[in-house]
Amino acid sequence: MSQPIAPADIESQAAKHGGLPSSKLPSDALAALGLAGKADQAKEPKAAPPAPPLREDLKLHQSAPFPDGAPAWAIQDPITNRFYRIGWLEYECLLRWHLPPAKMAQDINTSTTLEVDEEQIAEFAKFLDQHSLLRATPQKVEQLQKKSGEAKWKSGKWWLHTYLFVRVPVIRPQRFLQAMMPWLDPLFTRTALWLVLGATALGLILVTRQWDTFVNSFMDMLSPSGLAGFALALVVSKTLHELGHALVATRLGVRVAHMGFAMVVLWPMLYTDTSESWRLRNHKHRLAISIAGVCTELALAGLATLAWALLDDGILRQSMLYMATTGWILSLALNASPFMRFDGYFILSDIINFPNLHERAGAIAKAFMRRKLLGLNEPDPESFRPEVLWKLRLFAYITWLYRLTVFLGIAFAVYYFFFKALGIFLLAVELWWFVAKPVWTELMVWKKRWSEVPKRNRFMIWSFVGIIVALAAFPWSADLKAPGVARAERLQVVYSPQAAQVLKLTPQGQVAAGQSLAQLDMPDLQARKARTEASVTALSNQLPQLMGQEQGLDTQQATIRRLEEQLAETRAIDEEAAQLQLKAEFTGDWRDVDPHLRAGSWVSTKIPLGVLVDPQSWVVDAYVDQQQVHRIPPGAKAQFWPQRWGTPIDATVLDVDSARSQQLPYTTLDARHGGTISAQPHEKEVRPVQPLYRVRLKLKAFPPQMRELRGTAHISAERSSWLWHVMQNGLAVVIRESGF
Repeated sequence: MSQPIAPADIESQAAKHGGLPSSKLPSDALAALGLAGKADQAKEPKAAPPAPPLREDLKLHQSAPFPDGAPAWAIQDPITNRFYRIGWLEYECLLRWHLPPAKMAQDINTSTTLEVDEEQIAEFAKFLDQHSLLRATPQKVEQLQKKSGEAKWKSGKWWLHTYLFVRVPVIRPQRFLQAMMPWLDPLFTRTALWLVLGATALGLILVTRQWDTFVNSFMDMLSPSGLAGFALALVVSKTLHELGHALVATRLGVRVAHMGFAMVVLWPMLYTDTSESWRLRNHKHRLAISIAGVCTELALAGLATLAWALLDDGILRQSMLYMATTGWILSLALNASPFMRFDGYFILSDIINFPNLHERAGAIAKAFMRRKLLGLNEPDPESFRPEVLWKLRLFAYITWLYRLTVFLGIAFAVYYFFFKALGIFLLAVELWWFVAKPVWTELMVWKKRWSEVPKRNRFMIWSFVGIIVALAAFPWSADLKAPGVARAERLQVVYSPQAAQVLKLTPQGQVAAGQSLAQLDMPDLQARKARTEASVTALSNQLPQLMGQEQGLDTQQATIRRLEEQLAETRAIDEEAAQLQLKAEFTGDWRDVDPHLRAGSWVSTKIPLGVLVDPQSWVVDAYVDQQQVHRIPPGAKAQFWPQRWGTPIDATVLDVDSARSQQLPYTTLDARHGGTISAQPHEKEVRPVQPLYRVRLKLKAFPPQMRELRGTAHISAERSSWLWHVMQNGLAVVIRESGF
């Protein structure tokens, strides 16, 4: 039975149940639908109703007025707990539901200032029948019985809807909430508000005194105790979030039908059914219920901040850390957006007192598109001031773009989350249901009404489509841009072959081929050479003395072998000594010599002594994407644009590698060091993430700085259309991802 309307509010879940466009209604008393119908039937028992009688269990509540001040009513279906908002016209129709359509329209036009025709009455009857608000006829009962006898779970459509969204009621908390309200009344006082604010301020002060510990605690969130604390905090915070909606609704007199969890694309989310908030006449009360969940988490965050400062290390303290930081931020980020059907949407609807904001704004935006693009005579579904209309259209377009981004992200996240076979199927389902189906539905409306489109608009539409296809298919793109590094073609980086001491180091400047660059010495090497030479001398002197001895032949053979070993050691020492004499391999510019090196300094094998470059010959190693490398022929013209230097250098393509690059030898190109190529470490080298091919360019001039430069290569390649490029990339992705 209908309960008295209290100044209350609730999370506006019923916003998804649409009503007819608003119409004005005088301040009449509420009437029960069944009684109104029976009284009128008694006056004219022979009148044929326009549709079957209304269900006797329906209830009618006076609702909050429309934004223009017109009163409104809400029809409550107690079986489904849904509410349907109606206005004056629909209300007058319900009062005369026993009359035939023609007489009903005549009576309304005579006794009120409304102007109604039979077509409007038939539309209202169709609306009531579609939402099962009329008493079922025998044919309708037969259809319902047949439908209920079918196993829904055998239907693919049922599985599709269940996968995308399903609600599972768990508890009916109304009695519990009403019993708890006397105990929780102090939470709704100013004193409680000031206590929460004071506790939050105290917690922030204590946290600042332990700031290093507070910051370092985030590093422990990935530990087992941190993950356990995260899970505990998540369950508690989301439960209290929904409990906040339910408590405020109960306090304001709205019945909470049930609470439970919903699976949105297999992701669990708690929910609170507060549909009866549409009985409330004050939209500010509905706003209080909509915002209660976020306010509860904010208050919880303040108290958790103080609790973290007072607790010892452990799972409970980790939970408080999550509630004080990550929890409320994630909740606010999720619920603040008015473009999805979460708290932010209902909060905005209640602030501006505009129910069914998404549906109504979307309908107005579609009508606007049909008028402007197709030239159809499509009036706006509702009449608003021009400044309100453009705001609603803008909101609808932003909502569509936002949802497109979110749904694409969810679709690909599901694809990568599941194994490939199931992931591909779920990806296709979500792309169809959330992205392609709404577009297809609108295109079918355009097709159905194509005969109404003026010839001028048809010509413009087909011309626009043709121009877009032509622009996409025309091979506009000629130049390729690729990151690269310019360097001298001949380069000699001079290192010491051994840990050695500098005897002489040639100063920077021009050197000739074969000229000494550095002379090094190893005292140990000289000592070894002296010992070896002494051994060679001794063995050489010993050999003639063995000739006349009785057993001299055997001893002579052993001495000869030892002498050969020492001679080999001498040659090895000489080779090592020669390696310490570092010479220029070609004529070039000797540069980057360490100014701190002096005669007598020691150097290691890892520190370069200098670099010899050929300033007359420079090349660029550019890295091109796999999908574009086939467009580059040898000998193609190119330009190299050094970074932070505005003058390009002409170049030609020398060669293109036939295999992808397995490593990235230039650190400056790595994205982690300011470059543009994403790379990841692999053992002792760095590998590009995407398949890249090296293209070597020959510079026709050398850069004035005469050093290795990072920049961008502009290569004249074979022309290719954007459409062909997209098709290639798409086909490559399909081939790559289709391998099981």
